[in-house]
Amino acid sequence: MTKHEIPLSIDGTDMRLSCMSRGGHGLPLVFLHGFGSTKEDYADIAQNPDFAGQPFFAYDAPGCGDSWCSDLEKISVPFLVDTARAALAAQGIERFHLIGHSMGGLTSLVLARQEPGRVASFIDIEGNLAPEDCFLSRQIFLHPHEDPHLFLEDFIARNWAAPYYSSPLYAASVRYKVRAAAVRGIFESMVDLSDNADLMEKFLALPFPRMFMYGEQNRSLTYLPHLSANGVQLAEITRSGHFPMYSNAPEMWDRIAAFHRQAATAPRPWPATSGPER
Repeated sequence: MTKHEIPLSIDGTDMRLSCMSRGGHGLPLVFLHGFGSTKEDYADIAQNPDFAGQPFFAYDAPGCGDSWCSDLEKISVPFLVDTARAALAAQGIERFHLIGHSMGGLTSLVLARQEPGRVASFIDIEGNLAPEDCFLSRQIFLHPHEDPHLFLEDFIARNWAAPYYSSPLYAASVRYKVRAAAVRGIFESMVDLSDNADLMEKFLALPFPRMFMYGEQNRSLTYLPHLSANGVQLAEITRSGHFPMYSNAPEMWDRIAAFHRQAATAPRPWPATSGPER
């Protein structure tokens, strides 16, 4: 596993992405992290014997982790999708398995929708599919503050006190992993897409194997039966909430490995499970 940088320019906005990757045989796994997280959420893949020889690629989104962005207020989910496409091109990745968590899951969904022929499979780890998923991002409207730094501090305090697995651990590092000026554009676009973009229909129409992973504390998500009834494999991670990579990483990796073993033998093309797109 190596750490390196990729310089990019998206719509006149310059950035340097902090990346980690490994070569190998077969299609690479591409990881997109969630809000307030970094590429290191997935670094343990390098230690996992189930993925020996498996190439992978992950990076800190602009405004997050060790990446740099010249205009933080430009960042939104559509901007992150454009960034992902440019990063894949710079890395020379044409076809890949996609794994995204939360914000990264939503970014992955939009990317996969735009370029389904490049995606071999998709694991969505509590990425937004419906308005009910905006329990973090909707705070930009429920707890507004003109000062982005004070909003972020209040956001951290609320998450530290939340009664969910790994919320205090997550909260303790958010201020070091995301720039305050990037928050509003990310959160507002996440809410807009979740409320208005028919994400569920788009997810169900993807023409390749899909898994939706969630923590046991979120088994009350109302759409889980609908996903299962439409051919999406569900993976409930025990002793976990929204952050299985923090609460129960061994089970998370076991489920990812099992899914990819199945996806490797699935017929192509994978049948779509919903009607025509709108």
